[in-house]
Amino acid sequence: MDGNPSILIVDDDSQIRSLLSEYLADKGFDVHTAADADSARRALAAAPPQLVLLDLNMPGEDGLSLARHIREHLDIGIIMVTAAGETVDRIIGLEVGADDYIAKPFDNRELLARVKGVLRRLGPREPAVAARHARSLRFGDCVLDLDARCLHDADGREIPITQMEFDLLQVFGTRPNRVLSRDDILDLTQNRDWNPYDRSVDIRVARLRKKIERNPESPRMLRTVRGVGYMFVPETTTAPADD
Repeated sequence: MDGNPSILIVDDDSQIRSLLSEYLADKGFDVHTAADADSARRALAAAPPQLVLLDLNMPGEDGLSLARHIREHLDIGIIMVTAAGETVDRIIGLEVGADDYIAKPFDNRELLARVKGVLRRLGPREPAVAARHARSLRFGDCVLDLDARCLHDADGREIPITQMEFDLLQVFGTRPNRVLSRDDILDLTQNRDWNPYDRSVDIRVARLRKKIERNPESPRMLRTVRGVGYMFVPETTTAPADD
């Protein structure tokens, strides 16, 4: 997209919409707002932004339902906004495809850092057809196109993945047969530390297994190393699995 990065703020609190809109616009973003899911859907259909800042708890259709709709139809960033302590909601948000989350109340500088982080990971995307000699990584029958930032199955069909899932696959694919702790993974993908209550890595690995493994319940490529983290084992390599 040309021009300033575009953001859609979806929140039923008019004061929050106004404050965030003014703050982000002052930081150089093209900001639009929506008070509920219906108006957000109309805004998304008219001019999809690069990122949606989405409040979880809204009257009517909630943020989780809208996030699921966005992920099914658009390749854009999603940051979920939750109330402090809503661990279950954050986990569900990540499961439906959110790229990141932030809990209220938050410092605007933290929000800005998360927005920039998601947009940086999104990067410029080109149509897959334009990348004839794209660099790629293979995960069994699936191929990760590093230039177009997309995943294809054995028949060439694109498999929908979030930007964080792409980053995870790239980290695993460029470090085969190497054990990575959760702290390593978060540092490499988000430049932040892991804490014992953070399940974001586990959730995303589980989602990726469903997309690339022949039998997600008995993964052969993305393997758990108990008490440590995960390891990517290319299909041509044999190694004992922990699960």
